[in-house]
Amino acid sequence: MLVLSRKNREAVMVGGGGGFERLLKITVLEVAAGKVKLGFEVDAGVPVHRLEIWERMCARGELDSRGADPGATQSDRGEVSIPALTAARRQSDRTAERLG
Repeated sequence: MLVLSRKNREAVMVGGGGGFERLLKITVLEVAAGKVKLGFEVDAGVPVHRLEIWERMCARGELDSRGADPGATQSDRGEVSIPALTAARRQSDRTAERLG
């Protein structure tokens, strides 16, 4: 397991090299009350699930060999497009600025 330390608004990039053409950007959006809020930016065609949901879907046989639900829409999988994530990030930035 790779362990990295990141501060608020710092990010980690996954993929994009060594044969991995898709990128996943994970940004620390907020750290408060013992919880970390993460933002994920990835191609809309890449499924993103919380671990407990993914494990449940695997156990039920709901995912194909890549871990994706071939019949699900983007919103069914709880995914958000890059433009939507960007808009949410801007809103989060404005909120953070107002709160100081």
